[in-house]
Amino acid sequence: MPALASGKYTDRRTVYSSYVSTDIDRDVKEISGTISSLKFMNFITATAALAGQMVNFKTIADAADIDQLKAKEWLGILETLGIILYLHPYSNNVLKRTISKPKLYFYDTGLVTYLSKWSDSDTLMNGAMSGAVLENYAVSEIIKSYYNCGLEPYIYYYRDKDTKEIDIIMEGDGKLHPIEIKKTATPASQLTRVFGVIDKSQLIRGTGAVLCTSDKLSAFDRNNLIVPIWLV
Repeated sequence: MPALASGKYTDRRTVYSSYVSTDIDRDVKEISGTISSLKFMNFITATAALAGQMVNFKTIADAADIDQLKAKEWLGILETLGIILYLHPYSNNVLKRTISKPKLYFYDTGLVTYLSKWSDSDTLMNGAMSGAVLENYAVSEIIKSYYNCGLEPYIYYYRDKDTKEIDIIMEGDGKLHPIEIKKTATPASQLTRVFGVIDKSQLIRGTGAVLCTSDKLSAFDRNNLIVPIWLV
């Protein structure tokens, strides 16, 4: 947000409160017509609570006291406005046991923390949503970096019915690059074992990585890097 970056405002809550109550509320009403501001606030708050998780229309609908069709419609509005994005699952003809639901993220991680009522970074660091917020940040920043370069991000996630999951799969030049996101400064090499599921695909597994809170770039081995989040 320009006002935060410039130092005009130091309290992010003031900025995000104005952003939600004026800009978002106004833009939503321009697209959808009449809409209850209270229900919409409950809706977007429930959506923020699911950042980094698979989309669940029922959970969002129940929290906002709306039906699931309305929840799906309002999520479409948020996507149109560039507030949320979906990360779709990677699959091919060989990987038949993959989950089909997309995962939901916000482009602005600060908006997630505001809506989820985290007062400051230290509280969030030890809170229940810390891992989800870190994942939201990493995914959104990677995708925005592609858009800023004028490139289409061919980025997915992987999860199968055996609960094997890879947070990000980046596709390019005939290769799949797997990435795990973990809130730890000392990631274990076992985190890369799940990358082996890509060997069942029709593409070559490229260099993988664990994005974490380490302070420097390093590697487990020649095929798997340890990448600090601040480099994203």
